[in-house]
Order: sequence, then C-alpha cells, then structure tokens
Amino acid sequence: MDAPVNALGLRRIMFAVDDIDAVLAQMPAYDAELIGQMQYEKSYRLAYIRGPEGIIVGLAEQLG
Repeated sequence: MDAPVNALGLRRIMFAVDDIDAVLAQMPAYDAELIGQMQYEKSYRLAYIRGPEGIIVGLAEQLG
C-alpha cells in the first residue's frame, strides 16, 4: 500500500514488547512480512512488519 503520508486512516502502529524474536517467530502464521530491523543506540531494538492488510506494525524492545 503506497498511500501518501497525509492520507486518512490508520497505516502504522507501534507496540512495546519484551522479546522481539519471540514475536517475530509467530508472524508467518499471520501472513505478516518482516520489512526491517534496527537498533537505536543501546536503548531499543526495533522491528517493522507489514500485515496482510498493509498496515505497518512497529515493535520496540527496550534493551538493558
């Protein structure tokens, strides 16, 4: 889904999780696709997945 940034509706949401790897391991069962991962300094590990409806779901795991 390539909607412009000012389009109406929900296109992305973010959740805090305790274990990103455990959550990502469950995603194929829901037809979700991993679209990116990164680490923000030594504070957070982030992952982004796209669900079957095209909504981007961000996951944030606090480190340390």
